[in-house]
This record gives sequence, C-alpha cells and structure tokens, in this order.
Amino acid sequence: MTRPTTRNPASVLTIILIVSVVLRVAAALYLGNQVEDLPGTSDQISYHALALRLIEGHGFTFGKPWWPATAANAPTAHWSYLYTVYLAAVYALFGVKPLAARLIQAVLVGIIQPYLVYLIGKRVFGKPAGLAAAGFTAIYTYFIYYSATLMTEPFYMTAILASLHFALVLVARPAEPEEAAKQRTVQKQAIALGLALSAAVLLRQLFLLFIPFLFLWIWWAGGRRRYSPLLIASLILVGCLLPITLFNYARFNRFVLLNTNAGYAFFWANHPIYGTRFVPILTPEMGSYQDLIPPELRGLDEASLDQALLQRGIGFILDDPVRYTLLTFSRIPVYFMFWPSPGSGALSNLSRLTSFGLLWPFMLFGLVRASTKRSNFVILLYLFTGIYTAIHLLSWALIRYRLPVDAVLVIFAGQAAVGLTERVPALRQLNRIFATDLSDKRDDYQNTNILT
Repeated sequence: MTRPTTRNPASVLTIILIVSVVLRVAAALYLGNQVEDLPGTSDQISYHALALRLIEGHGFTFGKPWWPATAANAPTAHWSYLYTVYLAAVYALFGVKPLAARLIQAVLVGIIQPYLVYLIGKRVFGKPAGLAAAGFTAIYTYFIYYSATLMTEPFYMTAILASLHFALVLVARPAEPEEAAKQRTVQKQAIALGLALSAAVLLRQLFLLFIPFLFLWIWWAGGRRRYSPLLIASLILVGCLLPITLFNYARFNRFVLLNTNAGYAFFWANHPIYGTRFVPILTPEMGSYQDLIPPELRGLDEASLDQALLQRGIGFILDDPVRYTLLTFSRIPVYFMFWPSPGSGALSNLSRLTSFGLLWPFMLFGLVRASTKRSNFVILLYLFTGIYTAIHLLSWALIRYRLPVDAVLVIFAGQAAVGLTERVPALRQLNRIFATDLSDKRDDYQNTNILT
C-alpha cells in the first residue's frame, strides 16, 4: 500500500517551493519596472541610480548630491558594492529593466531561502518542523515584499541562512584527520561557509559583528577541533574583503574596510534629539538627518565624515550613558512592532499583520519550547537571534533590520506549529501534511551534538 503524497516530505517541499516562487514573482510583476519610494524601500532608488552610473562608466558615484551627504561625482562606499554590481550586470545584459532584476531575485530567493530554512529546521528539530518552517517562509509577507525590491535584503537573508546551515553541517560532521575522504568533505564545507560569510558581509558589513560569535560556537560545539575549517573560512573571508579595502583606500586615501555607513547610522541613532525615546523616522518638527550633521564636519568627504560621526556617536553615549540605556530600551517596541499604526500606510500595516503579526505567538512559543532541548544546534539559533537583535537595539532599530532574525524565528515557529498539531485534537489532521516515519526523525536527530 502506497503512502498518500501528503506524507511524502519531498512532495510537500516541492509544493512549498513552487508557492514561494509564484508569490515572489507576483510581487516582482506588481512592482514592475518602476523604481519608487515605497514603504521601507527608499534604498532601492539609490541602488538603481548607482547601477546606472556604473554601467555608464562613471564608477561608484552619483551625478548629483546624494544621501546621506555625498557630493556630486564624489566616490561613495555607502552602498553595497556586491549588490550594485549585481544590479549593473543585469542592466548590462537585459537593458535598464528593473523588472528583470526583480524576477531573478524572486526565483533565486524563492527557491533557496525556504529550502535553507527546511534544511536548518530539519537538522535542528526534525523534518516536520523543517517543512512547516519552509511553508511559513514561503508565505511570509515581508519576505515576499522585499524579495522583489532592488535592495540587499533578499540576498542578505539568504546568505545568513546559508552561513548558519554550513556552520551546522560543519559541526555535525566528524573530523578524523586520518580519514582523507572525511577531511576533504570538511574542507569543502569550510569553503562553502567562507563563501556564504563573505556574501553576507559584502551585502551588509554589519554581519561582521556576528562572525566572531559564530566561530566561537563552531570551535566549542565541534569539540574544540575545528581549527583547520575555521582557518579556511577566515582566509576566504579575508580574501574577499581585502580587494575592496584596498579599492577604498585608493579612493579615499584612508582605511575603509567595506562601507561608509556605520558612522552615519550610529550618530543619527543615538543623537540627543531623541532624548530617551527613539523615533525610527524623524518627524518634520525634528528636521532632516542632514541638518543634524555639525556644520564644521559638512565639508569632509564621505569616508572622513563617516568616521567623524562615529566618534560623535560614541561621545553621545559617554556623555550620558543613562540616556543611552533608556534610549536603547525604547527601541524594543520599534524593533518588534507587529500591530497596525496610524502613521503607517495600508501596505505597511497589512504586511506587518500578515507576517510577524500572525507568527510571533508561534515564534515565542517555539523559543520557549526549544529551551528544553539541550542541543548545540538550538544554541546557535538562539545565539544569532540574541546577538543580531542586540546589535540593532544598541544602534538603529527598524522593522526591516529585523528580517534576518525573522528568517531564523520562523524555524522556531515551524517547530511550535508541529508541536501544536501533535497535541491539540482539533489540529491533528493537519499533522498529516508534515508527518514522517519515526525512523526519519531519529535520522534527523542522530547527528545533533547534545550537551552533557
């Protein structure tokens, strides 16, 4: 007797990936060839303009004064080089058609992101949880919306998930030096990890702050034997970062690791104009962000200004650490906002309610439920969620900056959803969709490094 297709994980996953791609392609078609300042997507105007300048032979510059304080025809490193090159390459191949870039993103991210979520969820919590998490990812409105925007978000979230996945695989695999085949496998996983980390950092340099914690986890969870893989991944990361650092030095005549945006963000996020209550977007009464830049600094080039503003931002904290502490706590509701707001448009409120607004109870329940599992794999997901959240609470908190955390929290939500279908009688029929043999579950858990 054959099993029904709903009990076949491969069939369910295929359906999930198809739904994911269809929804994201629909979003791309809706946004079309227009590049507009839609809610939470103003950066795509800059990436579009910068890509046009690049294919026209003007390099990484803007033809007129540009955000945040870049002079016309002056070098800029404020924006991700990697994403700008991607966009320029698409324009060079297909003509200046933003829809082409949107569709490529929609298909790639629509397949890879939920598949990575499935792989991580399967390894950490078992196949049913992995399938449920992939399903949540496929229909998560924020992911659908941003997958079609000309911004780093879709590729960045995917690169982070790839980094976590390869870290889990690296730790799960035994590394006996005398077995050459196993050593080659470990080396391949280390190379994959290095490339994934490099992609994430080149899309948004902030991820560099998490990498030391990730490496410490690999060293600790891997039985303190992972020196060689970590060295390989580090060399790949340095090899990807070094050319850009040298390129920046040649343009600005000073050290700029990757991008010139950390100082601006930290200065504006902690400015005394907020007092002790953070506001994600300045109100008209508060003025513009450029107005907050001290007059004596406005003549500096982009890189010099970025470093000067970073020093001023640190000074704000040292001058009044109590205010900074209260300001940091005030960013929590901004970062985790899931309710509709009269200050937001219909699209923003709808996206918020149909993504984080619906899933946060599952995410929270999953976080609590997973705390009973003494697994190193679970600890990695906790580590990323906590560290990445802390970084933004200590600096600039916006809902779209939380999306990488959402991409991991849906894994906890998937585990919670499966737990509910197993325990609530009215939901047991839903469990058929994600059901697998107990032998499959044992296979998923057998490589988990349990703390003793």
